[in-house]
Amino acid sequence: ASQFATKFETQRTRAEVAAEAATVAQTRSLEPAGSRVVTYKSTADRAAVRSAAAEAVRTGQIPSGEISAM
Repeated sequence: ASQFATKFETQRTRAEVAAEAATVAQTRSLEPAGSRVVTYKSTADRAAVRSAAAEAVRTGQIPSGEISAM
């Protein structure tokens, strides 16, 4: 025997179920709970960030290459 019921017994009409589903869809948020993110506008331009990263690699402040993943 299957664990799922093959026949449903209910007192609700199809319209009632559809109305409830529509209400849930309207009030539901796709944003996960507790995931508010603070927006941040960067003031650095791309070239400055790239040059700072390259300088940090050259001076050994940050690792680079495959060995850095270990």
